[in-house]
Amino acid sequence: MPELGLILLAAGRGTRFGAEPKLLQPLAGRPLVRHAAEAAIASGLGPVVAVLGAHAGRVGAALDGLDLARVVNPAYADGLATSLQAGLAALPAAGSAIVLLGDMPRVTARHLQDLADAFRRAEPAPAAVVPIHAGVRGNPVLLNLRLLAPALAGLSGDQGAGRLLAGRADVLECAMDAGVRLDVDTPDGLAALR
Repeated sequence: MPELGLILLAAGRGTRFGAEPKLLQPLAGRPLVRHAAEAAIASGLGPVVAVLGAHAGRVGAALDGLDLARVVNPAYADGLATSLQAGLAALPAAGSAIVLLGDMPRVTARHLQDLADAFRRAEPAPAAVVPIHAGVRGNPVLLNLRLLAPALAGLSGDQGAGRLLAGRADVLECAMDAGVRLDVDTPDGLAALR
């Protein structure tokens, strides 16, 4: 049983970006979604599952050649919770999972390894490890499935684990650089990265 797995959420419609799927927009010669996927694989932490939904065929094709599993979430329009749950269901049994967002191209393998290292060093094991930059929590997030699985299964709508973790005292914050707060939501946001 792997100690840890990684879930790449790449199912959203990206409606704030415009008509073309934002996860397919080029950045440094590669589709946006591929940056996060490559970071997950390069971390070497465990199996990677990409959750697809809107534009599943095209986004999935952007991940061709990468060592990851893919799952299509037919209920992606019902909100982020359904994609998180689809990823957890598709992940080989693991005690913890790192959840990455497909629109965060500045997240690196090092960020992921630092989250995993912080989790392994913590006593007692926290419910989650979250990156923090300039006093604000970011992504990706490491979730302790042994503690959180029932609560994650009960999420609904457009909520991820953030609301679930907000009131918990057993969440470990890990200081990181601005890459953990930088997601691409608009064409202007993408242009600023180029």
